[in-house]
Amino acid sequence: MATGFGDMSSLLKQAQEMQRRLQETQQALDERVIEGTAGGGAVKVLVTGNMQLSSIKIDPAAVDPNDVEGLEDLVSVAVRSALAEAKTVRDSEMSKVTGGMNLPGLGF
Repeated sequence: MATGFGDMSSLLKQAQEMQRRLQETQQALDERVIEGTAGGGAVKVLVTGNMQLSSIKIDPAAVDPNDVEGLEDLVSVAVRSALAEAKTVRDSEMSKVTGGMNLPGLGF
């Protein structure tokens, strides 16, 4: 029976180590900035590695009062681009910690 407790202790230590590494990775992703662009750089969107919108920059030359829909499309494209890249980065970094396991409740 003592062997079972030893295995449980080892498993608990491994879980705690994985939790620590996940927290470090999430913090690093919060600090990482990813850029999405559209219109040849006329619209730039910055998001964190945890997919939080940080900022939107629009070149004044891209602002045409007669084509608001065009500008809206550029913003949408840049946001989708940045978020897609952030998801790829986040999934890759988290996979390094989890060994590719899909752990419920981690939000990725």
